[in-house]
Order: sequence, then structure tokens, then C-alpha cells
Amino acid sequence: MNTYLNKRAQGIVPYVAGEQPKDKKYVKLNTNENPYPPSPKALEAYKGVNFSDLRLYPPLAMDKLKSAVAEAEGVSPENVFCGNGSDEILAFCFSAFFDADGKGAAFADITYSFYPVFCEFFGIPQVIVPLEEDFSQDLEKLRKTPAQGVVIANPNAPTGMGIAREEIEKFVARSGRIVIVDEAYMPFYGQSAVPLTQKYDNLLVVKTFSKGYSLAGLRCGYAVGDRELISALERCRDSFNSYPVDTVCQAVCAAAIADGEYYREKNALVISERERLSKELARRGFFVLPSCSNFVFAKKSGLSGREVYEKLRERGVLVRHFQKPRIADFCRITVGSAEQNDALLAALDDFLS
Repeated sequence: MNTYLNKRAQGIVPYVAGEQPKDKKYVKLNTNENPYPPSPKALEAYKGVNFSDLRLYPPLAMDKLKSAVAEAEGVSPENVFCGNGSDEILAFCFSAFFDADGKGAAFADITYSFYPVFCEFFGIPQVIVPLEEDFSQDLEKLRKTPAQGVVIANPNAPTGMGIAREEIEKFVARSGRIVIVDEAYMPFYGQSAVPLTQKYDNLLVVKTFSKGYSLAGLRCGYAVGDRELISALERCRDSFNSYPVDTVCQAVCAAAIADGEYYREKNALVISERERLSKELARRGFFVLPSCSNFVFAKKSGLSGREVYEKLRERGVLVRHFQKPRIADFCRITVGSAEQNDALLAALDDFLS
């Protein structure tokens, strides 16, 4: 180990993203990207950016983007924070709302694996609450923890299971502390807690343009919440990088989120394919968790998750496998286009036969 590294850098175990192999062309169903292109209006906005303006720093206040987000979400621009992807915003959340010498951040044992990484990076205690046997989240068990705050992925990743908005509201109302709801996959569920942010000042909802808006390559996300929570995120941002969202990204994302009709149509196709894929996997003997996201979480009796992953990879199809307790027999499979899903099913049939 390089002796110039500090103790944190030497000991941190970073988040591991889905593989991006270059050895051959794959049917890529491992990183939950949207199979459909961004809105044509987003493309128009991209082409409309004045190239000579890129010599200038991007708009600091991000007024156009924040106003577009506020309009789409039915809130005020002052209740919107924009950042370089929801991961960056979540990192700011951990630094803004949890203390290293506090009672910790509470979240599920099986959820987005960046949460424990953020805790380790910022030195925040972790309060882990196991999911139930059926992989549902018992919110009452979360509420009873002594943690300083709670982080909930809804729908959850990698299970794909969702929690109804009325259940989230009951939890927030009784929590008495910061509740961060990570809604990266909400476009495929439709139970967003954003309307509740106008009623509860302890609720912050984090979203992304990567999944539902087909803009994973631009890296942009946003949070909605009480003005004091937004101000805390701004202070953290400005202690690190005052210009996290570039000029092109601001223009494209503002145009994208304004084209709600286009994305409702495309995401409805994803939902339709999700249901078809779930049924086809079940017909082949897979156990499939009920998904509210743009992926399914499935396992096959008699086969390890690693084996399913490797057999599919050999046949040119990438899915995601996590070698972790409780879920090692599962694979997370992104819902692709009809053609991509057919290729997956064909590859499964090939090795299952």
C-alpha cells in the first residue's frame, strides 16, 4: 500500500458499478439503463446549446433546470436541488444530515450498496435493519432504531420491490427525524413521495435523470424537500464544487423533464415488458420477486446466481450478480426492449435445455 495514502483511503472499500466489458458486443441487461432513447426535445436542446458559451462557467443558480423540475414535480424552485447524478446528491445527504459521532444512518441490509460506502467514507455509524424473509421492508422496525436518520430506496434495489406512498407517509409522520427516500426507479412505479415534502419538513426525496429519462450518460439528479434541507445540500455542494451540472446537461435535462408525455409512453413500454419478462421467467421455473422498477430479481432452483450469470455471459447476455448473503442465488436482470428480452430468454433456453 502506498505510504502516502491516509488511513481512510487505505481502508475504504468502494462501490462497484456494473461491468462494462469491451471484449465483444453484449446484450447489456446489467446496469438498469433505459432501452429507449431520450426525448426528441432533449436532442433539440442539446443541438441548441451555443458552443461558444462553453467558455463560460455553467449557470450557477441553475434556474432554468430547477424551474423545469419544479414544474414537473408540482413544487417551488426553492425546494429543488440539482447535482451531478443522484449518487452525488446522496453523498451530500450523508455529509449534511449524519454525524460521525452521532447515532448513525439506518437502512436495509439488502439495498443500494452505495449507502454503506458513504457511511464508511464519512465515518458515519451504520444501523442495518434486515429485510423480511420475503424481502419486504418492515418500516416499523426502521422507525424503532435509534438512528439519526433513515435512508429508504423506493423501489428498492436490487430487489425491485416498492412501498406504497401512504405507508411512506405514515412512517415519515411518526419518524421525528430526517427521512431520505431514494426514488431512482420511481418512474416505473408511480408512487412518488414528492407531494409529501410540502407537508413534512423532515422528508427529502432524491431522483435521477438516468433511468426514467434515458439520460444516464449525462449524470444529473435532483432532490426535493423543505427549504432548510435544500440549503444544507447547497452548503455541502459549495464546499466541494459549485458547478456540478454543466451547461449542456442543464439544457438537456430541462427539456427532457418538460416532455412528460413522451416518457410516460416509453416507460409504460418498460413496465409492459417487465410484466412479460417476469411471466416468461416464472414459466421457466424461476422465482421472481414482484418488481416495481425497470429490472427483475430472479433465481432458479438448482442453480446458483453465479452460474446463471456466467452461462448468460458466455451466450452474450450480461446480467448483474451480487455475491452477498441472502441474495447470492439471485440475478438482477434489467428490463430491455422486446428484442433484448427475447435474446435473454433464448440464451436461458439454450443452457437450461
